[in-house]
Amino acid sequence: MWENNHHNSGLVSGAPEDFSQYCRDVPDFPKKGIIFRDITNLLKNGPVFKRAINQLADHYILEGIDTVVSIEARGFIIGSALAHHLGSGMVPVRKKGKLPWRVYRKSYDLEYGQDQLEVHQDGIEPGQNVLIVDDVIATGGTVEAVAKLVKEMKGNIIGAAFLIELEALKGKEKIKDIPVYSLIKYC
Repeated sequence: MWENNHHNSGLVSGAPEDFSQYCRDVPDFPKKGIIFRDITNLLKNGPVFKRAINQLADHYILEGIDTVVSIEARGFIIGSALAHHLGSGMVPVRKKGKLPWRVYRKSYDLEYGQDQLEVHQDGIEPGQNVLIVDDVIATGGTVEAVAKLVKEMKGNIIGAAFLIELEALKGKEKIKDIPVYSLIKYC
């Protein structure tokens, strides 16, 4: 059993902290017309990063999470810290050809074409409680593909957690049956 010593949930006066103040907008990245929501200032500030992870963990602490499934690449940062806090395992989901063992693979749509995600075949055991984690939910295609992989492996998806949700892109609509929790919401 893990211990939750020195826990600081990051709550001030009973209200969740506004973590958006630690993110910066980078216009025209990675291409013209896109506003990139950069989380590096949040990540580099140890106390802020800890409060963000604690707030995510508080949401799932009683859910009995066995495995955090983290999506390449920034999702690994959030997912690893969250898995450590929850006392659960962490399973990486990577782009095609990056994992060294037998994998399950799922294609997903990009704005211009398709890509594929992979997970090790022994990453999730049937019946395990799984939390899917990434830094951002945008159009939802990536997390939809990951959810399909988890379901094929007979994992029990408890929810999907993100630092940022880009609400205007309606990513949650692709995973309607999965509860989504995000710390920062942009319209």
